[in-house]
Amino acid sequence: MKNLEKIQIYTDGSCLGNQFSISDGGYGAIVITPDETIELAQGYRDTTNNRMELRAVIAALQTAQFESDITVFSDSKYVIDAFNLRWIDSWIKRGWRKSNRKPVENQDLWKELLEYVHGLKIRWVWVKGHSGNAFNERADFLANTAAANGNKRTDYGNTVCTRVDVP
Repeated sequence: MKNLEKIQIYTDGSCLGNQFSISDGGYGAIVITPDETIELAQGYRDTTNNRMELRAVIAALQTAQFESDITVFSDSKYVIDAFNLRWIDSWIKRGWRKSNRKPVENQDLWKELLEYVHGLKIRWVWVKGHSGNAFNERADFLANTAAANGNKRTDYGNTVCTRVDVP
């Protein structure tokens, strides 16, 4: 997958139970290239919804490592606004602190994501979740399936990019 003109990425994260609780979760991502469509998913133990949202984008960008025009579609305002509203730039300037001086949550994953974002031309697009967008719905299905099924990883360390063959 080198020198492709346009790539579309759809991502979603899932956490079983309340989005603010720590429980089982998973991510789902779809990478659409001119040549193929790749589906990714992985489940994690002891995680949060926001961590799974971040891991979904990281896994997709791991798969799409090249200089190209990429559009990332996500229903996570947390992820999309961090780039579009330049929160991430402010966090870095303040030493990974928010405007209220509290530490930014999920710094490990934000830093990992920045490694993949560096040097790429990425457009960040928010899509409303559960609104009928077929690829967003599929990413949601992959994330929820990964969260509910066995074979979960512990939520620490680098993101694992796991291709899936889910019907």
